Amino acid sequence: MQLIVCKNALFALVASTCGLFATPAQAQVSTPTAPLTSDQLLAKLDPDMRSVVVLYDNIRGLQLDQLNPQDARQQFAAQDAAKMVARSSGKAPRPTQLGKVVDGMKIPGENGTMIPIRIYYPVGDGPFPVIVYYHGGGFVIATIDTYDESARSLCMEAKAIVVSVEYRKAPEAPFPAAYQDAIDAYRWVSNNIRAYNGIPTELAVAGESAGGNLATEVAIAARNGQLPMPKHELLIYPVTTSNVRQTSDMLYTNSVLPLYTSLLQYFFSQYVTDPSEGNNPDVAPIKANLKGLPPTTIIAAEEDPLVSDGVAYRDALKTAGDVVTYQLYTGTTHEFYGMGAVVAKARAAEAFGAAQIAASFK
Repeated sequence: MQLIVCKNALFALVASTCGLFATPAQAQVSTPTAPLTSDQLLAKLDPDMRSVVVLYDNIRGLQLDQLNPQDARQQFAAQDAAKMVARSSGKAPRPTQLGKVVDGMKIPGENGTMIPIRIYYPVGDGPFPVIVYYHGGGFVIATIDTYDESARSLCMEAKAIVVSVEYRKAPEAPFPAAYQDAIDAYRWVSNNIRAYNGIPTELAVAGESAGGNLATEVAIAARNGQLPMPKHELLIYPVTTSNVRQTSDMLYTNSVLPLYTSLLQYFFSQYVTDPSEGNNPDVAPIKANLKGLPPTTIIAAEEDPLVSDGVAYRDALKTAGDVVTYQLYTGTTHEFYGMGAVVAKARAAEAFGAAQIAASFK
């Protein structure tokens, strides 16, 4: 992967560094907290997580929010650092016992859009239950390749087909492109997966970060009658609001982390063309009517500006009367899920999330 070392002009953000879309009311509820320093953050991390973060900080080049989106996509990812740690410690990437992987497929979306997907099969004859998975990357960067280990682990641990969706990215395709692709991909799976050895009545959704946002938006659309209802939604440190003045946003501003507050602002500034869209329930699912959603599992990393998003969404789901399980993994950062080859708590999170989904299929 190419490492960008030249300094690019900082993209203009659509709001101040205090909070991209925070309303005055939101600003009043949030209590500013002193940001943690690099030393404080690294001291709080588990040793295996720390080794990944330190290496990532050394190899990544410029901060992503100092690059235009096209160059940001060429930078090393935290997942690349995890693979390098595995190799340097004499560990091969954890073998994932899969039946097969079908790559290179494209499925139809709206207005002639073709959506690339990758289908992961567990070992066995099937037919299998199915998980539609949406990767992270702030709606701007990353691909199904970046999050390949997450999808493989989910497939193996849940013993289910995983359909990983390559939705369109901003700013070339801003909101609602990714949102529409997420819904169209889920609809295609529900209508066609039987021909690919899947069980169309046994569907779940899963996603990381921006992908967690898309996964829960699909569940909301299904509850609204647009799609078959998934049996479960697995949300891994999901983006649920555009408010970046929450407690964890104030704490985790340091760019030593894979995700920090100004990078969240940068991603939102690319994703929406108008800051007012930050309050659209299709962008910020916490603004939606959440009653009647499927059982939900939220996995959170402790050292992550999105901690407050996950807690707020958990509480909103409970208030709506939905079944929700929340699991926080201390000593970990954003992007830890899928790093099970080198981070012990990632292995635990992968097994836990997959078990939660698998139980919904029984």
